[in-house]
Amino acid sequence: MGDIARVLIILGILLIIVGLAIAVMQKTPFFGKLPGDIVIRKEHFTFYFPLATSIVISIIVSLIAYLIGKFR
Repeated sequence: MGDIARVLIILGILLIIVGLAIAVMQKTPFFGKLPGDIVIRKEHFTFYFPLATSIVISIIVSLIAYLIGKFR
């Protein structure tokens, strides 16, 4: 039972971190509006693919993971 509790605690902490990150990114004016983000607007349809934003977020997460692994 201890392993399940540990996994649930870690998942809860990750959900809190993701929620806070989403809240911060909504207030940041350039996230989601970078050059390279694809937006197609039709009369009753909008397609949004944040390509450049995804790349920037991937680089940031990779750097954080690298630094955590290096100093562990």
